[in-house]
Amino acid sequence: MKEACPFCNIEEDNRQEIVLENDYCLFLQEPQEVLIGSGIIIPKHHRETVFDLTRNEWKATFVLLKQAKKLLDERHDPDGYNVGWNAEETAGQEVFHAHLHVIPRYDAEPLAGKGIRYWIKQDLNKRK
Repeated sequence: MKEACPFCNIEEDNRQEIVLENDYCLFLQEPQEVLIGSGIIIPKHHRETVFDLTRNEWKATFVLLKQAKKLLDERHDPDGYNVGWNAEETAGQEVFHAHLHVIPRYDAEPLAGKGIRYWIKQDLNKRK
């Protein structure tokens, strides 16, 4: 039996806080010890991957991303951001409800300057 989608029942998830929202999407955060200030933008309706979003959800995601950046800039003053989607299990998607990661980054981090593709570009990841 397929596990219930945690993002479709967000009211029941005590870890996730709805920080921002619009008609189509939510910006959620949960307490973090490493990725402080990070959050995700999800469509309100269940969509398994980013490729399933409607045109209105795409537009609403962009609007919420800009609002989230403004909020995170004010609260955390990061030096940069990683923003990205994981689509399908092979790409690292663990929760099959589309979600855009918004991760503030800081110059003082040990991996500062390493982008979202850093680990993918390692020799260990060469296709055989």
